[in-house]
Amino acid sequence: MHLTLRQLKVFESVARHLNYTRAAEELHLTQPAVSMQVKQLEEGLGVALFEQLGKRIHLTEPGQEVLTYTRAVTQQLDELETVLNRIKGMSGGRLRISVATTANYFIPTLLGTFSRRFPDVTVTLDVTNRETLLRQLSENTVDLVIMGQPPAEADVEAKAFMDNPLVVVAPPDHPLAGKKTIPLARLQEETFLVREPGSGTRIAMERFFNERGMKLKTGMEVGSNEAIKQSVQAGLGLGLLSRATIEQELALKRLAVLDVADFPIMRHWYVVHRKGKRLSAAAEAFEDYLLKETAGRSKPADKTPAPHSRT
Repeated sequence: MHLTLRQLKVFESVARHLNYTRAAEELHLTQPAVSMQVKQLEEGLGVALFEQLGKRIHLTEPGQEVLTYTRAVTQQLDELETVLNRIKGMSGGRLRISVATTANYFIPTLLGTFSRRFPDVTVTLDVTNRETLLRQLSENTVDLVIMGQPPAEADVEAKAFMDNPLVVVAPPDHPLAGKKTIPLARLQEETFLVREPGSGTRIAMERFFNERGMKLKTGMEVGSNEAIKQSVQAGLGLGLLSRATIEQELALKRLAVLDVADFPIMRHWYVVHRKGKRLSAAAEAFEDYLLKETAGRSKPADKTPAPHSRT
């Protein structure tokens, strides 16, 4: 049996995406180069790792086994790098972070300050949806994840570092804009634009109103915060958004936050990693930086997510 670490890295990327083109983009290689690495690995192992069914590729049974061992090898190598980085200090460290799309409104600013303090640390930032964040945590492919609420059932460690209030937004000329302490029941007369199923914001919204025995009228299902903001400005309905996402629109008076009783829905931002994961010096430094840098602007009451919470 003959194989190389490069072949395993390429194979893992293809297996994760089940797509040669996406793997090539991620690895900054050409698609033929990726295909050649996989072919050489298959020849070295003497088994087929993928099979083509229609227009899609799928892992074979041997491919599933190789993927399991590949991830174990990768994790061992990551731990070796972590140990060596600790010995060498922060110089040349690497930090892989994935953040929820909503967090991208403030994380780049925090990363900018961190990078100026630790210029030798190479940071890789992935902005993605909740489903991908959960998969990355499960597969242990990133150092840290920034998300609105960790999954209660996952084997993770999470620390709250900043408040994440959810507010009701409307066009500035909406009849409710400017009114004080709007009764919660009044919202049942309005149409709400909602995120896709599985979105943390949508889950929090549905739970909040279900707990109060209320059902809202929903209009369009919208796939991003930006699309919700544009749709609310166009008068297509109200929205429920993280306050962090609308600062610019509020300053330009393109949106208004409604003063609704029992609002905002108070949530927190969490920095999350697999339980028992050995953090690199760079990851430890960034986690510590997050907790200290945001201490003045938020005071989360509890750094452990509620057991029943899944948003």
